[in-house]
Amino acid sequence: MAFTAHSAPLPESGSPVEDPQFQDGLHRSRSLTQKILLSVPDTHKSCIHTETLQLNSAENSKLANIASTIGVPPAPVLGPLSGNVSLEDSLRRMYEGLKLHQELLNLIAPRLEEKEKVTDLMDDIRDLTIQIKKMLKTGTKQQPTIAPVALRLPGSYEVQVAAHLTLVQLQSFGQDMDRVFRSLDQSS
Repeated sequence: MAFTAHSAPLPESGSPVEDPQFQDGLHRSRSLTQKILLSVPDTHKSCIHTETLQLNSAENSKLANIASTIGVPPAPVLGPLSGNVSLEDSLRRMYEGLKLHQELLNLIAPRLEEKEKVTDLMDDIRDLTIQIKKMLKTGTKQQPTIAPVALRLPGSYEVQVAAHLTLVQLQSFGQDMDRVFRSLDQSS
């Protein structure tokens, strides 16, 4: 069985992607994204103490019902730039997804026993959010929309599951962001 891969279409000449300032921001964003991706496993290990909740487990997909019950919303979907997904759309979804994860961690962190690595991760997410906002020029057609989040965390098990689901989702979202950044990187 053969598989083919298609790369994202190249941006048009004269697009913001060719701007050296945009490329600098892109490199900073990619570096922060990789830092976040590297810190997720350590953060998970430091604050998740329920043995059945493993970061890279096939069982994670079975937690969708509990995610809904607890109130963990899904992250925005990121994909390659195309005729249907513009650079602006992609950056806006990144911003919204980062703000979502930042808010989830803000709600969960006070209920965790170990929060130092979570706080460090939240700082990195904040820095990346600021960087994405700079790349997302202020005159965009549609401003990012951030829906309020309310988690239902009656006990410590639900707190553990919410933290686990947030970190699993953040890892996946970060990997998607990194793929988009690689497709935009003019230096490779």
